[in-house]
Amino acid sequence: MDKKQKRFLAKICFVASLGGVLFGFDTAVISGTFSFVETFFALDKIEVGWFASSALVGAIVGAAMAGALSDKYGRKPVLLMAALLFFISALGSTVPPNFVILICARLLGGLGVGMASVLAPLYISEIAPPKIRGRLVALYQLSIVIGILFAYFSNWVLLDFSQSNTAAIAETGIFHKIMVSEVWRAMFASEMIPSALFISLLFLIPESPRWLIKNGQQDKGFQILQKISGAIVAKRELAEIKQTLDDVKGKISELLRPGLRLALIVGVGLSVFGQFTGVNIIVYYGPTILESAGFKLDSALQFQVAIGVINLIFTIIALWKIDSWGRRPLLIWGMAGVFVSLMIIATLFYTGQTSSIWIIIMLCVYMACLAFSINAVIWVLIGEIFPTSIRGRAMSIATFANWGINFLTAFLFPWYVNEIGMSAGFFTFAGMCLLATLFFYKYLPETKGKSLEEIERYWKNNVETSSRKS
Repeated sequence: MDKKQKRFLAKICFVASLGGVLFGFDTAVISGTFSFVETFFALDKIEVGWFASSALVGAIVGAAMAGALSDKYGRKPVLLMAALLFFISALGSTVPPNFVILICARLLGGLGVGMASVLAPLYISEIAPPKIRGRLVALYQLSIVIGILFAYFSNWVLLDFSQSNTAAIAETGIFHKIMVSEVWRAMFASEMIPSALFISLLFLIPESPRWLIKNGQQDKGFQILQKISGAIVAKRELAEIKQTLDDVKGKISELLRPGLRLALIVGVGLSVFGQFTGVNIIVYYGPTILESAGFKLDSALQFQVAIGVINLIFTIIALWKIDSWGRRPLLIWGMAGVFVSLMIIATLFYTGQTSSIWIIIMLCVYMACLAFSINAVIWVLIGEIFPTSIRGRAMSIATFANWGINFLTAFLFPWYVNEIGMSAGFFTFAGMCLLATLFFYKYLPETKGKSLEEIERYWKNNVETSSRKS
């Protein structure tokens, strides 16, 4: 791959991964607003749960729609639609006159998150060469982490500004309302900046070459493959793509056949167990958890920035190693670490030892293990394991499961820990992580270094083997 090809590929993957920045920002920005919104709108605990999870309802719908829309209209137009929804949601969340309008804005943002969570890794996986595909798709997870960290940091900075400039700014006017007296509005408003950037840059990238070839635009698809890999490799890739499209007819019912059914189980398992690690509970409720452990809100936001930095560092390490060590070792060993750290955190809450620095240390260890394992590989694997002809719709099924469990955990968490205690909540997540480790050890194949077409043939061989056995 020459320098021109590398620049072209880097530009495409950078722009697509911005969808991950917005994904992370939109899901994390809410963490700094809970106490303000709860007080401002006089919410009860169920309403707090609905505020936290409303965007996830939109994400469930967005994920369900994205696959079929992208298979029909292309990957790029649906990414653009998601970017527009991010911007509209950020604006609507900044100026809501009542709680209903705020929820509607969050629902729209969730639609964008759901679409981006399907399309961005799918698009990158269809563009990337096999030898570095894991690293490039993992860029999407890195961009999610960066988005989360940006949200944590902006929440902390805006809160500090509102507390430090109370007397310096006139107590009337829209600026004081947004930046000081109702600073949660500014926290949501900050998302408009990356949203506008994503919208503008999407016009600079091409459509997925595999989608173009699948939809009868072979010349356009080949030209893009040639820009990425050169003429010789592009010809080989074109032949492989055409062969697999002939082998698999593109019906979603293909996934229910023996062999391919296992691919669906693995994809859904990644999504379900990924949410039962509790990762998004830390993203959404991190400051609330730390406040319950005895920290003040401003300190809690500072510690959450530190946790976000740990997340970023270990995501970079995973990105560096995913194509050399492989997906499977990262996932299995990392999930074992998540289980151990969750057990320790649960024990600290159970024994009342939460006011010490150990709770912060173990939350950082927990986040490091997550970043190094399932958070890094989930979007890589979900983008790899399904056949090209139905990849969009199959990814929608897996991502739909992801957001469905995300919604349930986020909605029920405030009520759950209020009823049975924070320690029981963490013990529950620990138990699920143990099951996840065993599931991945038994069923997850290694996909590093394989082309999408080779992975597709692996599942097809499973179909033939299962058919002979039956």
